[in-house]
Amino acid sequence: MLKKLWLKLILTISAFIFINSAFANNVEIIKVVLTKQAGTWRADVTLKHADTGWEHYADSWRLVDSNGNEIGKRTLYHPHENEQPFTRTLSGFHLPKDKKIIFIEAHDLKHGWSPDRVKIDMSQMTGDRYQIRLY
Repeated sequence: MLKKLWLKLILTISAFIFINSAFANNVEIIKVVLTKQAGTWRADVTLKHADTGWEHYADSWRLVDSNGNEIGKRTLYHPHENEQPFTRTLSGFHLPKDKKIIFIEAHDLKHGWSPDRVKIDMSQMTGDRYQIRLY
């Protein structure tokens, strides 16, 4: 009985380590603030990533619609090794009124687009990791 319990414990810990390592070093999107001002939009996106230098850092984030069409993209031109998490802004883009759901995606040089996306329901002013402001 004790042997089976130890085996279950080892398998559980192994699964946890495997799952966490699968997402290790991907960019994490901490928070998104979308602000509408004078007919255009601004996105303030806070990211967290274990940047290690010029070979491996978070190099961009983008807004896409539910079909994967890019609405806007913010390129990050250098590593942020000593500035984590960090927020960067994209301003002056348009969101068509028919776009009810959009996503924020983040990218790093080594792993590509992170599976950690933020889904934004444009009919809800707040949601999981996002806020919409209208001025």
